[in-house]
Amino acid sequence: MNFVADYKTDLLKAIETIDLERVGQAIEWFREAREAGRQAFVCGNGGSASTASHFAADMVKGASYQRQKRFRLMALTDSLPTITAYSNDVGYDIVFEEQLKNFARPGDLVLAISGSGNSPNVLRAVEYGNSIGCRTIALTGRDGGRLGPLAQLNIQVSVAHMGRIEDAHMIVCHMIAYAFMEEP
Repeated sequence: MNFVADYKTDLLKAIETIDLERVGQAIEWFREAREAGRQAFVCGNGGSASTASHFAADMVKGASYQRQKRFRLMALTDSLPTITAYSNDVGYDIVFEEQLKNFARPGDLVLAISGSGNSPNVLRAVEYGNSIGCRTIALTGRDGGRLGPLAQLNIQVSVAHMGRIEDAHMIVCHMIAYAFMEEP
């Protein structure tokens, strides 16, 4: 039982590192993207890929269903044939960037999730997004890695434990999504 209690205590400490003003800024950027009919993209690897897919489902269904204004959001993690084709034929480091080259336009929004902040394919997605005039948001952990300063808005969970970083990233994604699901 000590492990479970300690995990909970440490998770609460991780949640306390979340900068709520930055989350509020992310919500505003998603609101502006929705209002302008902009596309939003989300990506990550491993657990962060799962978070990206979950967030996309929350925004496309939960935050859009039966609403006049709907989110145009896709998880770049969800096209397995595309990801494996690029990985096999070219390299895993470009799987998100190349999809953005097909779909992203200036003014769109890119949300990149990386606990370490150093995933090459996530970094390349944000670099590309920045280069064409997208707004870029990072969800990072630890010290933010290279991704934190690369994104225009970094929401960082400043702890070392990857599980708690991923837990807190999901909470941030729910804060964003539920800001729209629960609006009148």
